[in-house]
Amino acid sequence: MKAKDRKIVFEDGTAFSGCGFGSDCDRVCEIVFNTSMVGYQEMLSDPACTDKAVVMTYPLIGNYGVTDDDYESKNPSLGALIVCDYNDVPSNFRYTKTLSELMEENGIPGISGLDTRMLTRVIRNGSPRRVLITSIDTPIEEAVATIRRTPVPHDAVARVSCRKRWYARTSNPQFSVVAVDCGMKLNVVRSLNKAGCNVTVVPYSMTAEEIAFMKPDGIVIAGGPGTPDELPGVIATIRELKGRYPMFGISLGHELIARAYGASTYRLKNAHRGSNHPVMLGENGKVEIVAQNHGYAVDEKSLAGTGLEVTHRNLLDRSVEGLQCRKDNVFSVQFCPEGAPGSQDSSYLFDRFVQMMKEVRNHA
Repeated sequence: MKAKDRKIVFEDGTAFSGCGFGSDCDRVCEIVFNTSMVGYQEMLSDPACTDKAVVMTYPLIGNYGVTDDDYESKNPSLGALIVCDYNDVPSNFRYTKTLSELMEENGIPGISGLDTRMLTRVIRNGSPRRVLITSIDTPIEEAVATIRRTPVPHDAVARVSCRKRWYARTSNPQFSVVAVDCGMKLNVVRSLNKAGCNVTVVPYSMTAEEIAFMKPDGIVIAGGPGTPDELPGVIATIRELKGRYPMFGISLGHELIARAYGASTYRLKNAHRGSNHPVMLGENGKVEIVAQNHGYAVDEKSLAGTGLEVTHRNLLDRSVEGLQCRKDNVFSVQFCPEGAPGSQDSSYLFDRFVQMMKEVRNHA
């Protein structure tokens, strides 16, 4: 058995030791947990996980390796990965490299050999916490001092958003969509292409005037890391464009749309991260199993007078999971309808967006 050579140190000095894989660099991160049973590559490459040390509650990770076709971003920016059992000998005819190789290439440290379910209880029962992933030889006092002097980053979206516009075209397109990249997953683009849309992906800093100049049929505000408080420019852009074009918000985009209408958001005590969350559609009571990766939610009490109505609700904590403004042809969801990883229960939302653009075009 490999000797323990790495550890996680909490800000209060609590430490958990294990075996390192991936990069052997030190890293200060916010620690969170994810309940997905599959899809570790999609989770690792999801920009919403930027700067997060993710604890996987499912015990066996790495057993099918990683493949070139399953990335959700070109440059994974996960803070660290913490698992119970790491398998470095994948069994999968599609795999092109091991998980550890991918993490080493991208400077992402990993630790295995921990009781991740017990660690999840520690995270769940406490307030949001920061940790240091470091060598087992690092003194606890030094590790705590490192955490406390490391500033909390507030530029995650700026780091993961595209630097210039890029295009994803499909055969026989029906509509042209502008997707504002706040940390968008690639499967959002694939899903829009599949629904018959040419997509122009633009940086989060693109102005309303620049977007309008492209004359899109609709606009997608795609999710990413951080909090709406860090993106006043995007909120202002949404405020200028709402009502002029059909608009679809996803994850962080959902929160930004709510803020643009005057609602407020708050930090969840326990973030929603996993591909097995039940959400109820208010119109017909249908329950969908969806993927989620966020730590904030829209305050339902703040929706009064905004023109927004609740369409979806989380059945675990009753938080708001979907909104719409019928007058402005705007709707949004807190979860990940593209299902990467996760259920395809909510993929119909891309067809709903296409139908909305079609109705607007027919009434123009």
